[in-house]
Amino acid sequence: MRIPSLAICLIAGSLLAPGFALAEAPGSSDRDHPKEFVKDSAITTKIKAKLATEQLSSLAKIHVDTDKSGVVWLSGTTRTEEAAERAVAIAKATEHVTSVHSDIRVTKED
Repeated sequence: MRIPSLAICLIAGSLLAPGFALAEAPGSSDRDHPKEFVKDSAITTKIKAKLATEQLSSLAKIHVDTDKSGVVWLSGTTRTEEAAERAVAIAKATEHVTSVHSDIRVTKED
């Protein structure tokens, strides 16, 4: 007796589905709700876009992350203190940002 491959896929999928549902248990991430994750990602994307429009090549080496409370974390390197300050100012001026933490290092090297 031959079982059609579609039937095998359906059976396997129904057996594996509960395992996939439990793979990311609630509370295992600081972004407990998908809506919060989207909001955090939107803030991060807005800041990165603003940094890209600044035409300062050293701003491209800045990394941006946002937590569920709207706190932005900046890290990476810039060539000047002014560029680091500009990145912080851009982040602070972005809608829904509650505070900004900067770990940006000023370095003369590329």
